[in-house]
Amino acid sequence: MLLLFLGSTTLIALLFSALLHLSDFKMFYNVKFGRKKETKEEVPEAGSDRNGSYGNGSVHANGSRKNTADLAVYEQFEQQEGRIEARPGVISERPQRPLLPPFESAEMRTLAETLCRDIIRGSPDVKWESIKGLENAKRLLKEAVVMPIKYPKYFTGLLTPWKGILLFGPPGTGKTMLAKAVATECKTTFFNISASSIVSKWRGDSEKLVKVLFELARHHAPSTIFLDEIDAIISQRGEARSEHEASRRLKTELLIQMDGLTKTNELVFVLAATNLPWELDAAMLRRLEKRILVPLPEPEARLSMFEELLPSVPGEAQISHDFLVEKTEGYSGSDIRLVCKEAAMQPLRRLMVLLEDKQEPVHEDELPPVGPLTVQDIEVALKNTRPSAHLHAHRYEKFNQDYGSQILH
Repeated sequence: MLLLFLGSTTLIALLFSALLHLSDFKMFYNVKFGRKKETKEEVPEAGSDRNGSYGNGSVHANGSRKNTADLAVYEQFEQQEGRIEARPGVISERPQRPLLPPFESAEMRTLAETLCRDIIRGSPDVKWESIKGLENAKRLLKEAVVMPIKYPKYFTGLLTPWKGILLFGPPGTGKTMLAKAVATECKTTFFNISASSIVSKWRGDSEKLVKVLFELARHHAPSTIFLDEIDAIISQRGEARSEHEASRRLKTELLIQMDGLTKTNELVFVLAATNLPWELDAAMLRRLEKRILVPLPEPEARLSMFEELLPSVPGEAQISHDFLVEKTEGYSGSDIRLVCKEAAMQPLRRLMVLLEDKQEPVHEDELPPVGPLTVQDIEVALKNTRPSAHLHAHRYEKFNQDYGSQILH
């Protein structure tokens, strides 16, 4: 009997312990997984406004606080619009335009937030005057992009602004610099788009990204979409070429969206740059109405580059800039910059040899100055730096004659 009593007592203790653990588990489950309880109506703190939002976040119905960094972009702008209150007797300023237009689905909104990272917020700080030469290209760009923004009254009807502009020419001649100058001078919303921006590994997302891109550009008009190295995005189509279905759908959507720009009154410019214009599809060439050649620098432009980049040679043995201009025939702007950099490196190399021969390290404050540049340094730089794009110059000239835009005086 004693053993039976002890056994039943142990069983009761075990059952009681299990009930305690079960109640603890229920409490843990309610706290962890959000079993809602009746919450008391909270009084807004002094730092919150009438919408229940704080200066650096928002408050949910259950009292939890959400930081501004965790909010979606459209939620932040909704809060900003909600905080705008009309004051009597004061003309309120126009509310800030939302960053995102209304989309039909959350998926499109997510893609739009991804593309918003490619908008250049600050100015690239490239002036027209900082680009040496290329007067014809700058004049055509001002006529196609700058003037319609400054004087929209004149560009109506038949004089509707050009929607597509192509910059083509050898590498290193300043095509991207011209695009940065457009972004600086026009003060438009500038979308810097590359192949990685609109190509996705998920099926169907690439076409949606292109559609969202143009909707964003129309929403933020006047705007400029800069497609750098466009030949990587929309090369020639055809059955003879091994082309994936996704690539073909992307190209088709891009062509459709560019054709749709002509049916809207918003100022949206597509500025494209390429080193291989003959690789572009014929349908894309039709939509890029202005095709501007960015050629190798002329003698006057090369002279201006040497005067600005190359330090003066002291003493009587001055090297003639005309000699440098003659020796750099066929060099691009990037090649000329490399020549000047190589020449300026020669005195530093001589100094490095002296410093490496010393056994003891030299303190930074006691380092000797770099020696002056000599004529021999410039001659060595000319021998060591060769032109990179002169072999295909005739192909660009031929393409310019067949498809290019020129100003006839």
